[in-house]
Amino acid sequence: QVQLVESGGGLVQAGGSLRVSCVASGSFFSINDMAWYRQAPGKQRELVARISSGESTNYADFVKGRFTISRDNAKNTVYLQMNNLKPEDTAVYSCNAKVRLKIIMNELSYWGQGTQVTVSS
Repeated sequence: QVQLVESGGGLVQAGGSLRVSCVASGSFFSINDMAWYRQAPGKQRELVARISSGESTNYADFVKGRFTISRDNAKNTVYLQMNNLKPEDTAVYSCNAKVRLKIIMNELSYWGQGTQVTVSS
């Protein structure tokens, strides 16, 4: 099985910064795309940023220029550096990974449990 564990959330004032991390563990052949999603109370989950195994990235418009996604393939870890945070960034941030368990298998989607990010005004 594959487990994703996020860390690094917390409370920060508007304009501040946080970095959240997500580590994948378990038995698998490869990790392809990794991504961060967020869900605020009463809202649908939305994509924040995605990074491919080759480190191509794409971002939601609402975080462009403020957030940076990166990964360390040797550590099976994806990061989200969040700068100039705004109160509307308050949400549970969850990571997602597309994992190929064996070379002959299709990739499967795995989710972490999420980490709370709260931005005060």
